[in-house]
Amino acid sequence: MEKNKNSGSALARKMAVSLVCGLAAGFAFMMLREKLVASGNSGIWQTINDLLFQDITAEGAERALGIFYIIGQLFIKALQLVIIPMVFTSIALAIGSIADTRTMGRISAKTLFWFLLCSFMALALAGCVGYATYSMGLFNAHIEGLTEAAGSTGSNPLNVVLNVIPSNIVTAFGSNNAVLSSVFLAVAVGLSMNVLGESRTATLRRLLGEVNDVVVVFLNFIVTNFAPFAVFVLLTRTFAIYGIDYLKPALVYVVVTVALLFVFLLVAYPLVVALGAKQNPLTFIKKIANVAVFGFSTSSSAATLPLNIRVCTEDFGVDESIASFVLPLGMTINMDGTAIMQVVATVFIAGCAGYTVTPAQLVVVALLALLASVGTPAAPGAGAVILFTILSGAGFVNDSALLAYSLILAINRPIEMLVTSLNVVGDAVASICVAKSEGLLNEETFNA
Repeated sequence: MEKNKNSGSALARKMAVSLVCGLAAGFAFMMLREKLVASGNSGIWQTINDLLFQDITAEGAERALGIFYIIGQLFIKALQLVIIPMVFTSIALAIGSIADTRTMGRISAKTLFWFLLCSFMALALAGCVGYATYSMGLFNAHIEGLTEAAGSTGSNPLNVVLNVIPSNIVTAFGSNNAVLSSVFLAVAVGLSMNVLGESRTATLRRLLGEVNDVVVVFLNFIVTNFAPFAVFVLLTRTFAIYGIDYLKPALVYVVVTVALLFVFLLVAYPLVVALGAKQNPLTFIKKIANVAVFGFSTSSSAATLPLNIRVCTEDFGVDESIASFVLPLGMTINMDGTAIMQVVATVFIAGCAGYTVTPAQLVVVALLALLASVGTPAAPGAGAVILFTILSGAGFVNDSALLAYSLILAINRPIEMLVTSLNVVGDAVASICVAKSEGLLNEETFNA
């Protein structure tokens, strides 16, 4: 556990340094561009642009090197590579794990109730605030040559229903744009494993688990070893080419998301504890602080699980049978912070890309965020990767959207750390409420 914490802290430091260096380098290149163009030396900037920043897939860029562009695209493609297997295996295993708990009957139902209640609260809050921010134009970024091609999606929102069930299984796994089909198949497989029972599906469960383990190891390798440099490259190129047009909406995204996460952490969760478990919310905040800080430092729900179990049992008085069931299950399927981040990020990207976001589309985004949060592994960086799932399902996939998505990947590390804090605290809240309803909460220990 200490090793995970140290590695998570080291990655956070590297990402912070990369963020600062990327912003500095990007602004330096931006100023250089303005100076060269103003002095009539645009040819020099064109040479620099062709060498470092040019999109080599664009028309007329046959001789450009585009070193930063290539590096950034390779990193993004490596992350996108694992989306379909990650979503499918994670959701199938999560649905299957819920099914395996039928013997616990009443406790299972109560656990899912509190998980879903908090998730819907988080989605409603994020959707309302995100849409209000979008409606005020704070997520708009006018990038010449990009946003003009976006416009409205121009299609009936109900078309998304037709894309849920694939006509053949190859379609569901053949493209990231068919992620809704993958989600449907994952849910179907998970429920089918429930019907067949654990003994008859042991081999399939083991296979899905091993594939998921491979995906998480690959993701950790990419994020740990290449993310800091990729962040530097992506930020430098974004601001060198597009200037500060993306800076204002990006700052708004950060402020809005962080504010929502803190509100949910310090207001919504204590309120649920006060109303659902009839316990002192201030005592809850004081005792859960260590779990929140540890989750923030490691950015991993899995690494925080042992501490969360200890705090819930020893400090809150939750019976061990409840804590050992609710918390591991919550680590897998209950991710309120992830859902908040993904909803706001999706609306931010849609606004930057010039899409028209309607309330109906926002409902689709919220439902996708709920399902995607179920399929998010408890590993650093997974939330931003799964974000592409929602973008694909909502149809926000033009070039400008991908540029804004790359910016999210670059700046999202501090937010994901706070997201993890929210996720693990949400699991603790559910365990307290379930224990209280079952008469298995030691209130003297809670208030000690």
